[in-house]
Amino acid sequence: MKNEDYKKIAIITCCIDDWGGSEELWAKSIPMLKKGTEITLYKNSINRSHPEFIKLASQHIKLIALEPELSFSQRLSRKFRQLIKRIRTKDYSENYGIARFYEEIKTTNPDLVIVAQGINFDGLIYAWQCKLLNIPYVIIAQKAVDFYWPYPTDRAYMKETLAHAKRCFFVSQHNLQLTEEQFGLRLKNSMVVYNPIKTKVNALPFPDTEHGYKLACVARLFVIDKGQDILLRILNKEKWRARPITVSFIGTGLDEQGIKEMATLFKLDNVEFIGFHEDIENVWKNYHALLLPSRSEGLPLSMIEAMSVGRTVIVSNAGGNSDLITDGVNGFISEATEKDFESAMERAWEMRKQWQNIGTSASLYITNHFPLSPETDFANHLNNLLDEL
Repeated sequence: MKNEDYKKIAIITCCIDDWGGSEELWAKSIPMLKKGTEITLYKNSINRSHPEFIKLASQHIKLIALEPELSFSQRLSRKFRQLIKRIRTKDYSENYGIARFYEEIKTTNPDLVIVAQGINFDGLIYAWQCKLLNIPYVIIAQKAVDFYWPYPTDRAYMKETLAHAKRCFFVSQHNLQLTEEQFGLRLKNSMVVYNPIKTKVNALPFPDTEHGYKLACVARLFVIDKGQDILLRILNKEKWRARPITVSFIGTGLDEQGIKEMATLFKLDNVEFIGFHEDIENVWKNYHALLLPSRSEGLPLSMIEAMSVGRTVIVSNAGGNSDLITDGVNGFISEATEKDFESAMERAWEMRKQWQNIGTSASLYITNHFPLSPETDFANHLNNLLDEL
């Protein structure tokens, strides 16, 4: 006799990096899902030596790479099969990963599929496969970008996919509203959720300023999103060179070499690159403020984490940042342009003697407005959906 509590969940993650912040929410929610839930994770490429995937494997999550590295003979065999398919069906699409995902879920027939996106429509093609097979699915969007809209030829299937999702989860009201505007569609099946953070919500002691101020730009090194180039141009100005500040870029990413070479071009001796750090709370013990000139965001974890430990944040008006920041009260906010962001930095510098109090206000704001365990809340949403199916 079948156990009615036994459920199968499939997760498809669209993150192109080995591991990204967009994967934290569903990953941390897994232990809170109903006992006996069987989970299969799909990703185009899986680095099985990465600590997070080792952790998932230890929880008996089945890991399937949709586009694993192939030998020459395997690639040749795939090309031959695609050629036969073209001749028989006149289907000229070559996205092997999507085709394999379709066949996988057709065979396994999960009770629910979680489509974990980076941007607000980069994974809708996977959700569409679920709809075609009449398999329930939810969609997570970690970011929406004002200047990046769906292709006209994709709009029809994407709108239908969004409308038929059991839930559309967004990490900020801004992202939800922008998605509705981009598709001309009210998403009555949508809600805002939050990502888990790696820090405790508790203001750390404020570092000594006798030898100057240490600021950190904690972000993936990817200028189209995070805007590190904006910050470097500001720091290249004489007044910022003359001030007793150092700026540490904390993170790695696609544009690491380019950003470093830009800093070298400017001969900035008050800038350093210190790579990725897992223990970000320990890092913040030595820094006074966050700089984050992002061009696009969902709701940046680095901002939430800095605020939670009592640090002043100087951020752009991207994603959901303006939902949290009151300028001059619990942080500083501006548009993501060189002129506006420098203006926010200048306001912050003029109030630097108040940074400790501003940081305390920021930490208090997170205490009062941020859920204690976003991953538990998300797991509860999924469990409730599974009960309804």
